[in-house]
Amino acid sequence: MTTSLLAGLAAGLTLIVAIGAQNAFVLRQGLARHHVGAVVAVCALSDAALIVAGVAGTGAVVERYPGAVEVVRWGGVAFLAAYAVLSLRRAWRGGGVLDAGPAPRSGRTLAVVVGQAVALTWLNPHVYLDTVLLLGSLAQQQPVRWGFAAGAVAASLLWFAGLGFGARLLSPVFARPGAWRVLDTVVGLTMAALAVALARG
Repeated sequence: MTTSLLAGLAAGLTLIVAIGAQNAFVLRQGLARHHVGAVVAVCALSDAALIVAGVAGTGAVVERYPGAVEVVRWGGVAFLAAYAVLSLRRAWRGGGVLDAGPAPRSGRTLAVVVGQAVALTWLNPHVYLDTVLLLGSLAQQQPVRWGFAAGAVAASLLWFAGLGFGARLLSPVFARPGAWRVLDTVVGLTMAALAVALARG
């Protein structure tokens, strides 16, 4: 059980700790201290659901119906491209500086932020390929596959919580408009690159 748990933890961190649309979004929300708990919860719970689905054997179903992944792929391309444009426009116009108080200036409601987190998670075909198919297949090779799943879920929760709530440590740096411009530029270019990569298959 312990071996499978640690294997799942390591595999989960390996797949999750990478520069991507979801992580970039969580980082920005953490820096802005805007609905961080909700964003972390959405990302961690979504990963948990996908990991459980993969370990339960959903990966085999996805393999039989590649058309479903194709639909998700083009939905992801459209969403990432739109998010890239918004990030780059925000970088051009400036803004996003933290107030002196605990909350930043932002007109986005909880529903909007949660919707973006859901879209960045579920419209990303790499999530299905990595989390469902890869982790699902790795779990089948473990002596205790649900122990492996528990480790992978724990890795997701630890990572997103650390990224979201730990980002505030960088708040002094992001008290300057220039830092937010750089971050939004990097996020926008990352989203655009991911959209192009998805479009190219």
